[in-house]
Amino acid sequence: MQSTKSRRKITPITNTTAAINNNKAIINSNGAGAAAAADSEKLDELLLFSAICNGEDLASFVRKAFISGKPETLLSRLRSFTKSKESEIEEVCKIHYQDFITAVDELKSLLSDVDKLKSSLSASNNQLHSVASPLLDSLDSFIESKNVSKNVSLAIESVQICIKLLENCGRTNSHLLSNNYYMVLKCVDNIERDYLGKIDSSTIKCMLERQIPLIRGYIEKRVNKEFGDWLVEIRIVSRNLGQLAIGQASSARQREEELRIKQRQAEEQSRLSLRDCVYALEEEDDDEDVGNVGGDSSGSDKLVSNGGGGGVLGFDLTPLYRAYHIHQTLGLEERFKHYYFENRKLQLTSDFQVSSMTPFLESHQTFFAQIAGFFIVEDRVLRTGGGLISKYEVENLWETAVIKMCSVLEDQFSRMQTANHLLLIKDYVSLLGVTLRRYGYLVDPLLDVLSKHRDKYHELLLSDCRKLIAEAVSADGFEQMLMKKEYEYSMNVFSFQIQTSDITPAFPYIAPFSSMVPDCCRLVRSFIEDSVSFMSYGGQLDFHDVVKKYLDRLLGEVLDEALLNIVKSNVHGVSQAMQVAANMVVLERACDFFFRHAAQLSGIPLRITEIKKSKFPLTSSRDAAESMLSGLLKTKVNGFMALTENINWMADEAPPNGNEYVNEVIIYLETLVSTAQQILPVQVLQRVLQEVLSHISEKILGILAGDLVKRFSINAVMGIDVDIQLLESFAENQSNLFTDVESNQLKSALVESRQMINLLLSNQAENFLNPVIRERSYKALDYRKVVTIAEKLKDPSDRYFGSFAGRGAKVNTKKKSLDALIKRLKEAH
Repeated sequence: MQSTKSRRKITPITNTTAAINNNKAIINSNGAGAAAAADSEKLDELLLFSAICNGEDLASFVRKAFISGKPETLLSRLRSFTKSKESEIEEVCKIHYQDFITAVDELKSLLSDVDKLKSSLSASNNQLHSVASPLLDSLDSFIESKNVSKNVSLAIESVQICIKLLENCGRTNSHLLSNNYYMVLKCVDNIERDYLGKIDSSTIKCMLERQIPLIRGYIEKRVNKEFGDWLVEIRIVSRNLGQLAIGQASSARQREEELRIKQRQAEEQSRLSLRDCVYALEEEDDDEDVGNVGGDSSGSDKLVSNGGGGGVLGFDLTPLYRAYHIHQTLGLEERFKHYYFENRKLQLTSDFQVSSMTPFLESHQTFFAQIAGFFIVEDRVLRTGGGLISKYEVENLWETAVIKMCSVLEDQFSRMQTANHLLLIKDYVSLLGVTLRRYGYLVDPLLDVLSKHRDKYHELLLSDCRKLIAEAVSADGFEQMLMKKEYEYSMNVFSFQIQTSDITPAFPYIAPFSSMVPDCCRLVRSFIEDSVSFMSYGGQLDFHDVVKKYLDRLLGEVLDEALLNIVKSNVHGVSQAMQVAANMVVLERACDFFFRHAAQLSGIPLRITEIKKSKFPLTSSRDAAESMLSGLLKTKVNGFMALTENINWMADEAPPNGNEYVNEVIIYLETLVSTAQQILPVQVLQRVLQEVLSHISEKILGILAGDLVKRFSINAVMGIDVDIQLLESFAENQSNLFTDVESNQLKSALVESRQMINLLLSNQAENFLNPVIRERSYKALDYRKVVTIAEKLKDPSDRYFGSFAGRGAKVNTKKKSLDALIKRLKEAH
């Protein structure tokens, strides 16, 4: 209770500065005449009082008093301050005492009211107790009943939970017995989530807490065992899977080749203008086309299981997916992913091992098929595994595999010295590339390795062909081939398009060539096909230039060299030389076939090939063969020309039928022509005869200009003229074999001897000096030969026992003209 009286409040001086200002004002008001000491003491006392009133620290005042040595002054001032405040303290006490007395009086006035209130409250309390006692008893009974009901409800709920728990436990055991691990884990999770926290029985709860981890551990162990078995099985399955996929790629390639062969046949028939033949390319439908293997997800199911059962190879991804699903359920997804990737990486590393005990040629298919199957499986897992492995991880594995395969190929190719081995491995690697490219894998580095060894392969192939061609040429008997059956003709002639007519001959058929020709053709065709096979499917689309480059080398270096060697070493006799020359003509036709065949296999249209005609690459051997034949014929003719020793060079009369040697030569040439036309083509026979006739012409002039003939008469010249006429007549008689142009070329081979005899028989030999006449009639003559031969022409009167008849007048005219010619030629040169 507060007093209604106002209380006196002491308002202290708020700060020392204000007090000082007030004191200064007082001092100033008292007059300026007071002493300085009194004013200072008064000021210090005011400052002390202000500090005490404001509750400030007095340490500065105490320190100042002791420093000045006047602590008594400070004490007297403090006592003075105390006395000045005693009256105020007394007044305050008086005010508070009066308030206290007033409060006590008020409390005494309330004492009776409090007693009345206490009695009323006691009565009310007793009445409340008497009324509430039966209600409290009923409340206690109700509470007890409610507790009992609650306990019963809890018991029923607990029993129901236990029943459901036991049902779940029973299902768990049933799924566990049937190895349905996913349902076991679902039941265990359900028990742990819905029942474990609600079970009141500590025994059951402890049992469940102990058994649930054991069940999960057991399931994890069993699933890991199944996954481990799958990892072992997948290696065998991968190899078979890779072999099947590559085999299907090979079948698809074979079908493509068959279609190309049909197309080439159609083009060839069109080129030969066989309009009555109509070819249609039929595409076969094959359910096992490898194009469906990896082109889309549905096609790959033929090789790989869809995850729920066996594929074509009994291949099943179920163990893998079940293990992955179980680990996901166990919350171990990342750990299983890592475990799977590391194990598959180890398997791939193991697949890279190349056995040193087995030749790579025998093991390369297994090696590449294993890797192909591995990545086919990984592609399937990537697409259907639900994130078990990522695309980045698969690409990393593939990059590792490509690097290793390239390294193995580089190493193995560097050791191989057989072209066929390189081709076999290249074909399989290209099939591997085709197979895995369909699954989206980048195979360009593998194809680059194949292209890198292109030159080595062709060098080995050339080396092999060099040996085989040398053997084929050496084994030739230089006899015409006899073909008794049509298939022999087709195999040895028609297959190389070396026939001269499209009409099939009657059998038995004697070919104009020897066995060397089809044998060499087969080797060259095999070279072309092997070269195209190596270049095909290697990542390079336009490879015709490469194939043609090495074909030119095979023909121009290997075959030409072998034929040159055989011409120089193994050809003996005219018949063999004639057969070799005939072979060269057939090989010239075969070379056209080789270039067309290489272009066709390389995908170049025939019309382009026919426009770009290649130069005949066997020119050296052809020229050598014809030169060999000509040389042998010249040698044979030289034997007949030796009969010129029997000529009477100073004869009185000219032989009317020519000299003996020319008759023998003509008989031999006619026999030669009748035999050679059965073997040699017309153009070759014409070139050979022209060489022989030219040689005879040179031989006649050589005899006239030689040392054996010292002089000769005009009659001897007339005899030589008859000889030349007989030879010219022989050339003209070959018009049934040759064209008029070719017959004239044969006759022109005798032009030098003909012009020389014409000059010796001319009455105006000096016309030789006329440039116009010389260009027209004596163009082939050399003035030195003219001088040498003309000097030997003697008049019959020059003989020791010559006739003195007057018949030499005509001869003298020719002699004078020749003498004048000789003189002028000597003067001019």
